[in-house]
Amino acid sequence: MFTLTTERLVLRDFTAADEDAVHQYASDPAVCRYVDWGPNTPAVTRAFLADAAFEAELVERRTFTLAITSKADGTVIGSVAVWEVSAAHRRAELGFVVNPKSQGRGYASEAGSAVLGLAFARLGAQRVQATCRPENSASASVLTKIGMVEEGRMRAHMVIRGTAVDSLLFAATRSAAVQP
Repeated sequence: MFTLTTERLVLRDFTAADEDAVHQYASDPAVCRYVDWGPNTPAVTRAFLADAAFEAELVERRTFTLAITSKADGTVIGSVAVWEVSAAHRRAELGFVVNPKSQGRGYASEAGSAVLGLAFARLGAQRVQATCRPENSASASVLTKIGMVEEGRMRAHMVIRGTAVDSLLFAATRSAAVQP
């Protein structure tokens, strides 16, 4: 099992035992309002965990979908992921979600910073990017805190629940990154 430890967190591969904790936040409409997934049914949450388990077993692993857990008690706080978008261009993308019960404590920044470093060190990324909705100021703040720079607004970037929405594009490059 892959693990990455920070000051307060253990980022680790998901297990089937995480289903209830993941479903608690992944089925919450408030958590899903800015993203193109959810609210999850129990079957969708199980499929997410199965996909994460499959990725974790690949010999040439290029995706890390990790549980954000408390170092103190092992509680699942959320999820953070980094994945290779283009091997040829050494480009990766990252994303995160935190249970509302644990938001506002810096966990997303701590986990995001750790996987940003993972993207450069393990995936060999030259560039790591992330997107968020313009109205999602909390995620934009996290991305800025971990050293990503806002590069612009992508108009009608995604269709979420039938509506075309804009996204803000953030990126960090290997040469400019402040690595943990």
